[in-house]
Amino acid sequence: MAHSMTGFGAAEGSVGAGVIRIELKSVNHRYLSMSFKAPGEMMSFEAEVRERLRRDFERGHVTVSIRWLESTLVERAQAADPERVAAAVARLASVADAAGRPRSEITLDLVLRQPDLFAAADDAPAIEWAAIEAVLTQAIAGLRETRIREGAALVAELEGRIAALGAHAAAIRQRAPERLVRERERLRNAVQTLLDGRPVDEQRLSQELAFLADRLDITEELVRLEAHFGACRTALGGEKPAGKQLGFLAQEMGREVNTIGSKANDAAIQHLAVEMKGELERFREQLENLE
Repeated sequence: MAHSMTGFGAAEGSVGAGVIRIELKSVNHRYLSMSFKAPGEMMSFEAEVRERLRRDFERGHVTVSIRWLESTLVERAQAADPERVAAAVARLASVADAAGRPRSEITLDLVLRQPDLFAAADDAPAIEWAAIEAVLTQAIAGLRETRIREGAALVAELEGRIAALGAHAAAIRQRAPERLVRERERLRNAVQTLLDGRPVDEQRLSQELAFLADRLDITEELVRLEAHFGACRTALGGEKPAGKQLGFLAQEMGREVNTIGSKANDAAIQHLAVEMKGELERFREQLENLE
């Protein structure tokens, strides 16, 4: 089933000496990308988190947030590292001087928000990737569930767009033969008017009519459109991510509709082609969120 690229998942679990919460938020993106926010002692696991996400997702930008839950956190044996604190204050002072601001604006709260101020005591429990991965796996399951749920809604919307396009194509197919008959009669009457009663060269007229019919014929375009509609339905009902394939099909359908509009020579068919372009644009907009 096609998945949306928009979703949210979260989970909590024990890691080391405390409890962490992992939140995953995803939005549409051409490829799979990740932004990572975690306490300093977990930043080294960024590569592992990225690879774990690749096992479940192919597209979308995923924001990963890991934090300690202080309300349930077992007290961790950590102490401020004087050298790190001094370095952080020096950095802030340099920024204040460069900005022309007084150093008195450097508050304790501002200093405490700087990264890597604390050094874990030797007896602090080690943080293992296996423990983090267990919580991450639960959060991924939640994210997949919301992406699947939203994906189902997207599929229904896209199938509705395909049905509307198919209805317009059927209306064009029904009207196309009438248009050729009208054009043939118009050309015959025009020739007779120009000849002013003189005999008509039926062979030459037949050749011109055949040329006109060939130039205005849109059978091939309609056949290809139907094939594209079927391919879209197959992709939407498949198990693999379909966003890229559907994007290509939308582009091909756009070409066929443009050709039909240029060949139309009929106000009703041109109007239907314009409506089809509108449906295709809405189809593409929905595809932006499909994996």
